[in-house]
Amino acid sequence: MAVKLRLTELEALAQAAECLRTLAHPHRLRMVQMLLQGRYAVGELAAACKLPTPMASEHLRLMQRCGFLTSEKEGRKVYYRVAEPHLKSILKCIEDRFGVTPASR
Repeated sequence: MAVKLRLTELEALAQAAECLRTLAHPHRLRMVQMLLQGRYAVGELAAACKLPTPMASEHLRLMQRCGFLTSEKEGRKVYYRVAEPHLKSILKCIEDRFGVTPASR
């Protein structure tokens, strides 16, 4: 008796692969880790990643374009937060596999 496979449409998998490519960067993963724990301004995320603010902004824009993040402007600052609830599961898999240590803040 043949087993009926559950498969996702290739078009949907192509979209998933594109979003995973966007996420597959150490600075972006660090930003997502932080954003899963709260709302942060671009400068705070840049400092945590030891990046210039314009470079951090570009990383954030890429993730926002994929639907992972949302942003809101308050005065001159732009704050980001996670929009995609599945990011929590993805990061948990990464942290379980590669470890997580408490940050010194």
